[in-house]
Amino acid sequence: MAPSKKAGKKVAPAPKKSSGQGKVAKADWKEGFKKKQVGVSDMTLLTTISNESINENLQKRWTNGEIYTYIGAVLISVNPFRDLGIYTDEVIQKYRGKNRLEVPPHVFSIAESAYYNMNAYHENQCVIISGESGAGKTEAAKRIMQYIAEVSGGQDSSIQEIKDMVLATNPLLESFGCAKTLRNNNSSRHGKYLEIMFNTQGEPVGAQITNYLLEKGRVVGQIENERDFHVFYQFTKGATDEQREMFGLQGPEAYAYTSASNCLSVSDIDDIKDYRDTIKAMGVIGLSQEEQTEIFRMLAIILWLGNVQFAEQDDGNSMIADTDVTDFVAYLMGVDSSLVQKALTTRVMETQRGGRRGSVYDVPLNASQASSGRDALSKAIYNNLFEWIVSRVNISMKPRFAHAQVIGILDIYGFEIFEDNSFEQLCINYVNEKLQQIFIELTLKTEQEEYVREQIKWTPIKYFNNKVVCDLIEERRPPGIFAALNDACATAHADPTAADNSFIQRTSMLSSNPHFEARGTQFLVKHYAGDVMYNVAGMTDKNKDSLIKDLLDLIGVSDNQFLQTLFPDRPDPNSKKRPPTAGDRIKVSAGALVDNLMKAQPSYIRTIKPNQNRSSSEYDNKAILHQIKYLGLQENIRVRRAGFAYRNTFEKMVERFYLLSPKTSYAGDYTWQGHARSGCEQILKDCGIARDEWQMGVTKAFIKNPETLFALETMRDQYWHNMARRIQRAFRNYMRYKHECARRIQRFWKNNKEGIAYAQIRDYGHQILASRKERRRFSLLSYRRFMGDYLDINGKSAFGSELASACGIGSDHVTYSGRIQLLVSQFMRSSKLSPRYIVVTNKAVHILVASNKDHSTQIALERKIPLVSIRSIGVSNLRDDFMTLNGPVAEEGDAVFTCHFKTELVTHLLQLTQASITVVVGPTMDYAKKKDKRAQIKFVKDESVLKDGVYKSHTVSVSSGEPPTSLSRPPAKRKPGVVRPITHGKLLRAGGPSDKPKPAAAPKPAARAPAAVPAAIRPTPAAPPAVRSTPVAVPAAVRPTPVAPSAPPTVRSTPAAPPAASAAKPPQRAPAPARSNAAPPPPPPPPPPPPPPAAASKPSVPTYRAKFAFSGQEGEMTLAKDDIVELVEKDDNGWWLVKKNGVEGWAPHNYLEVVVAAAPPPPPPLPPSRPSVRAPAGNAHVKPVSVFPGVGPSNGTATTTPWKKASAPTAAVVAKPKPPPPPPVGAKPGKAPVPVSSKAAVGQMDLAAALAKRAQKMEERD
Repeated sequence: MAPSKKAGKKVAPAPKKSSGQGKVAKADWKEGFKKKQVGVSDMTLLTTISNESINENLQKRWTNGEIYTYIGAVLISVNPFRDLGIYTDEVIQKYRGKNRLEVPPHVFSIAESAYYNMNAYHENQCVIISGESGAGKTEAAKRIMQYIAEVSGGQDSSIQEIKDMVLATNPLLESFGCAKTLRNNNSSRHGKYLEIMFNTQGEPVGAQITNYLLEKGRVVGQIENERDFHVFYQFTKGATDEQREMFGLQGPEAYAYTSASNCLSVSDIDDIKDYRDTIKAMGVIGLSQEEQTEIFRMLAIILWLGNVQFAEQDDGNSMIADTDVTDFVAYLMGVDSSLVQKALTTRVMETQRGGRRGSVYDVPLNASQASSGRDALSKAIYNNLFEWIVSRVNISMKPRFAHAQVIGILDIYGFEIFEDNSFEQLCINYVNEKLQQIFIELTLKTEQEEYVREQIKWTPIKYFNNKVVCDLIEERRPPGIFAALNDACATAHADPTAADNSFIQRTSMLSSNPHFEARGTQFLVKHYAGDVMYNVAGMTDKNKDSLIKDLLDLIGVSDNQFLQTLFPDRPDPNSKKRPPTAGDRIKVSAGALVDNLMKAQPSYIRTIKPNQNRSSSEYDNKAILHQIKYLGLQENIRVRRAGFAYRNTFEKMVERFYLLSPKTSYAGDYTWQGHARSGCEQILKDCGIARDEWQMGVTKAFIKNPETLFALETMRDQYWHNMARRIQRAFRNYMRYKHECARRIQRFWKNNKEGIAYAQIRDYGHQILASRKERRRFSLLSYRRFMGDYLDINGKSAFGSELASACGIGSDHVTYSGRIQLLVSQFMRSSKLSPRYIVVTNKAVHILVASNKDHSTQIALERKIPLVSIRSIGVSNLRDDFMTLNGPVAEEGDAVFTCHFKTELVTHLLQLTQASITVVVGPTMDYAKKKDKRAQIKFVKDESVLKDGVYKSHTVSVSSGEPPTSLSRPPAKRKPGVVRPITHGKLLRAGGPSDKPKPAAAPKPAARAPAAVPAAIRPTPAAPPAVRSTPVAVPAAVRPTPVAPSAPPTVRSTPAAPPAASAAKPPQRAPAPARSNAAPPPPPPPPPPPPPPAAASKPSVPTYRAKFAFSGQEGEMTLAKDDIVELVEKDDNGWWLVKKNGVEGWAPHNYLEVVVAAAPPPPPPLPPSRPSVRAPAGNAHVKPVSVFPGVGPSNGTATTTPWKKASAPTAAVVAKPKPPPPPPVGAKPGKAPVPVSSKAAVGQMDLAAALAKRAQKMEERD
């Protein structure tokens, strides 16, 4: 047994890693207002383990309103006897989805743990609530049901109906099964085990209640200041007038059963309100109105039976004192009144002879016997009514669908020790002993036995096993207390007193048991919770628990079917089998309860009652120490600290957590090929769990602390979150790539397809004009498109909406909209052009005018010309913008106006009318000026007119335009754009989706290359590799000639341009003439040709240096200061396309400056008579030569060499750069070569090493 609960679902995201100093979290001012923890919330953390330290910790927390404390997974609850406001919906949400370590101890945490474990591990769960009467067991059970109903989800109406029914059982069964006692105002006088059934989704689909041992003796009698069951007081106080008339109902003070204890009301109980809640609960459960009426009829029968009083006659026999009461009882039961009187005052006796039936006699009863019979009938009716209600509730909550798991909640009476303890207390305490035995079996005994069986290292803990007490009560051989009671009832069944005496004699056989003591008419049992003294008087009669045949026959003749339904089983008079006693039934029920609990994974709530006065401020240390002792809290803490909190089989552990190890899973699939044990061990190792936190048994893995299990659960949850994030990231990258592709396609499609469509409309306009009209130059631009709606009316802009509203076009599509100049006639003056707006729809042409009124601009519809009324369109053959819409004779005449987009307007009008309008092109334009007056406008050329056309007195003067045969210019050739790869997203391949890899960045050189050396003194390598260095200008005449190269040496410049860059500028660099006396290279390969002269060299690519650092975006080149780039293309918009390291990108031109290569001076002339020196070949047998002036051969000879008398350059010195710019591409050589001295040589070194060392020194000086 161990709780297994995942960690909270809400995990704070890990802080992002930063290269700088870690950011400190901002302090929260609310921290100062958080409630400080009092004591320890988990008593396994107590430094001293003793009953006194446990009591001290509980007292501290209880005094500060902290009523819940843990011992591992066991919840300790101390009744506060007041409302703390800790069961609201907000508190439920606080505990939802959290493990018990994340939140303070609470009953909701136990409910959450049980609900989660059921869903996660698919195992039945149960919550065992134990403690003495008044400790808060019923309240804890109600809160667990409240929490599960809230968090179990399910939107289906049937599921919600089940939830409502489960919650409704609380007020219903409390009314019929709870009563006020001296210790508790709402004491459960019965045991209840509620099983809530769930489907695979964790939704409740049904429930079932099992009832245990109702204390029916409370119906007929209570001790002082106690009460009968709540329902009697609710019914007598809150019944309706109709019910009072139907059942002759009065107040509780009018009935003997409810008034004998002199306690009719309780301060914190509102009987009338509770009665309404009971009626409401009956409706929720599904009890019909007829069923509710019959239930209350049975209560009325019981109440009126209690008022039946017996008087003693002279002969000692009893008689009914008031027959009116029995008459009313007979009316309620539906039987004859005389039968009721006879059944209550006489008993039918039958004699038997030799197993055969003999004579039958009516034996009168005395007053005491008659009262016992009356009470027996009342108790039987109420007990059977309660069982019928429970069975009816189970029928209503029967599962609608198949269920997978169950959560059980046990709410049963607590351990009881009264001044007068009888058979009821014996049964109650026996059940509590069984529950304590379960607790011991699961938490102590079974746990230690499992450690031994699994060969786990474990320190045994001593504990008291109460199985010996259970055997004392329930065993048959040797006979226990129940067996002795049954034997006494069987041998002396006629006389209760004789049966009690027989039982006393039989208990003498139990005196050898150390937990039993016989004391005359009493006996003592040493329970786990303390010693209890039981009174034998009346025990055998209560154990018999049978209704006499006369009363059963009375019920059998009743015409009330509901009453007969309550007594379905009638004893067979011919059966020789002894009917089961109350002790037998409680023993069977307790055994079945234990079996059910053992099939589930238990959670425990141990309740403690702080005082006997139900005070919210009194803490009785003595009483609580006693409860701490008999609840075994100290042993529980010791076991908890020494044992393992969780264990499971290897197979289930691997099945649950195989995702956490890369060696046991891949992409959610189980991949481990070995045994489950080794797989389990591998998982724990890969998760980083400390070795002392877990052990491997024979068949199970054991985890010591629940925190370890919570960590595993958190990692498991995080695995799915990580997988979800991976999938989301991949999907987002895919969608980003897809959208970018779509945008590119759309952009291309928009720039081409739509442009083509607009261009087709433009070409149609050319066809309409048919080379009959001169054109304006701007109308022939290649990018001119016939867009149509230039005022954005279709776009629902503010101005467009205003125009549409003025036109009254509604939702009609606008084909064309723009500005025009309308020719307006004036009285006695020449017409003039006035600005207007024109809007063309598929129905009409609208001309609108804007006017100022009250300092605001208002737009109004001036004229509407239906398209069907337009017969022709008149335009001139010149380049002007005038046109007219000729239609039928109208009062205002034809519309004459100028429009810059006249060709487009004509095109749209012809398209809308299917080319039914005639286009008239000529030197004049006829139109109707008024209804009966026509006019003509002449068009003349006037080159002095700079505007599109000047109108005056029916004449338009306009300059010459483009020829009529002109067509639109061909589209401009697009410059080749840079292909920008899609590299957004970490999962996309660098360089985009193509297979072409991204160019690899060249590694940075470790140090600057040495300065250039004249070729005449360089050794010639046998197989020169490709050289990659910063090039320095070298005279062509002194470049080395390779001995046997497989290919010409490849020179990669980083970052300067190649030597050809400087060769492109003759004024800066003059080519050096080739040396005629250079020795040819040895065979086999011929020497490469000498470099061509500067005039014939190919122009180099211009190079530029970055003046500033630039951080580029997608498609742009990122530059560092002084980076050298090659220019690929210049653009007028300020961006240049450059190349760096083989990668192209755009860079701003104002960040770049040209690199000017300095031309080196020509080499010094050599004497004509002196032969030129060739570079020595890479031969091991070559004669040593001098390196520096005055250095001779190493063999001591003073052979004269050409260097002794000839001036030869030793090395090209690199000019010292001026910071901050780096050296130019073609660096100037240093001083002239120093002449060689004729001194004798004193040593010799390798030429290349000497030159490298010299260049390094120069580098260091720079």
